[in-house]
Amino acid sequence: MESKTPEQTHNIRQKNGELMESEEVENGKSEPIVPVAMDGPVSAPDGGWGWVVLVSTILVQALTLGFSSCIGIFYTDLQTEFQASNQETSWVPSIMTSVLHAGGPFCSVMVERFGCRTTVMVGGVLSGLGMATSSFTHTITELYVTAGVITGLGFCFSFQPAVTILGHYFVRRRAFANAMSSTGTALGLYTLPLLGNYLHTELGWRGSFLVLGAVLLNCCVCGAVMRPLWSHRHRGQPLMNHGPLQPEEEKPKGSMRALWGGLKAALHHHMAFDLLCNNLRYRVFSVGITWMMLGFLVPLIYIVPYATAHDMEQSRAALLLSILGIVNIMVRPSIGLLFSLPWFKGRYIYVFSAAVLMNRLSICCIDASFHVLLVYVVTYGLSMSVVGSLMFTVLMDTLDMSRFPAALGLLAIMESVTLLIGPPLAGILVDRTGEYFYVFFACSATVASSAVFLMVSFYCLDRKVLKGQQVPPQVSPPKHASVHNVVPQCQYSSVPTKGDKDKASDSETGDVCCL
Repeated sequence: MESKTPEQTHNIRQKNGELMESEEVENGKSEPIVPVAMDGPVSAPDGGWGWVVLVSTILVQALTLGFSSCIGIFYTDLQTEFQASNQETSWVPSIMTSVLHAGGPFCSVMVERFGCRTTVMVGGVLSGLGMATSSFTHTITELYVTAGVITGLGFCFSFQPAVTILGHYFVRRRAFANAMSSTGTALGLYTLPLLGNYLHTELGWRGSFLVLGAVLLNCCVCGAVMRPLWSHRHRGQPLMNHGPLQPEEEKPKGSMRALWGGLKAALHHHMAFDLLCNNLRYRVFSVGITWMMLGFLVPLIYIVPYATAHDMEQSRAALLLSILGIVNIMVRPSIGLLFSLPWFKGRYIYVFSAAVLMNRLSICCIDASFHVLLVYVVTYGLSMSVVGSLMFTVLMDTLDMSRFPAALGLLAIMESVTLLIGPPLAGILVDRTGEYFYVFFACSATVASSAVFLMVSFYCLDRKVLKGQQVPPQVSPPKHASVHNVVPQCQYSSVPTKGDKDKASDSETGDVCCL
């Protein structure tokens, strides 16, 4: 009778709210396998080095999301230099913002292959190089490529991995962390217009773009401190965005079938089309945000030209954007603490929708005087603080954290379409009417309608959940099931985070999707 090798035994233990599995190997040592965690694949520290990551994320958002407002300072100079219309000039910030969002799938591939830290640093190099090259352009088309495509793609590679890694470092304090990180946008809105106005006065637009390119290289420093969360499996490979291991599927025969199968796997992994089809909350949120972005950022681009067109000094017009940033900086930390209270759990979407509605009902540009525009930017800043603080929190509560990068990538693609066409449509309206006044009202109607859509849709979904509470719950899978015994037909099996528990009874969320 031949001797048998030692049997593999599985020890299940509970540690730090995490379900760990260890497998004994022949030499008697145990090697940890990818954990099946209640809060994600790796237990979030909710502090420690996470505070350093939070500070770096704040700076990244200041240099990326807040940068488009700085372009408005050079708007008139670009028109004069290239003899361009409002429509042609508005394509520069439009392409920049659109590529920032549309590059989501490419960013997801970079994060998967190289990790968040390296991706953020590559983004810093691209954005700095794009702005520095823009100072040497001779046509508006060249500016579209340098300041629009290259800089926008660099912003994407810096911004999205920073938000992703922050979501892994914070779970219990996620609402507070997201609110604090969103102050980076406010910090950029405050400092970059003042810096841009000073550089414009001293160096002109070409010298300003060159210096701003050097400033954007600081994203590399921020990315360097974004240390990944580690697992002991596979010689310390960083475990950041991966869920439980899935068994390798048999490769389809034939080159075309193999190509199609690889394409489907890539789309599923990097763009959450399955969530868009099966998760009703995510679908509603994506549609509402996409429609909102058609007019949400346009006032930031046109408020300086609107003020200077009515004989306001450019320094005072730039001060309006800085005041907007100051309001955001002062309000967002307190909002983060407020929304960390248990009462707001499950109500984030309604607060978010109300803030979006107030953002556009606050339009008061009936006059171009400094005091009237000051009231507008203060009200705009208050509502913008809530919107920026809750956007990613609402998205994280809508789905499982392991699918967040793919869901954010798809949402960014959808947003990029409306972000791309919004400013040029506003430019056409200005060229046809000769007034910036109508742009603000058109944006108000668009964004207010999206707020009503989100509020009514989620209210109906929540009512449907309450009516269906008497339905017997689905049978949960065995508690001690091995991660190796996954049903091959399942696309994914999500592990709910703490933010998902409020939606666990909603059959529309598509938490487990089996083909």
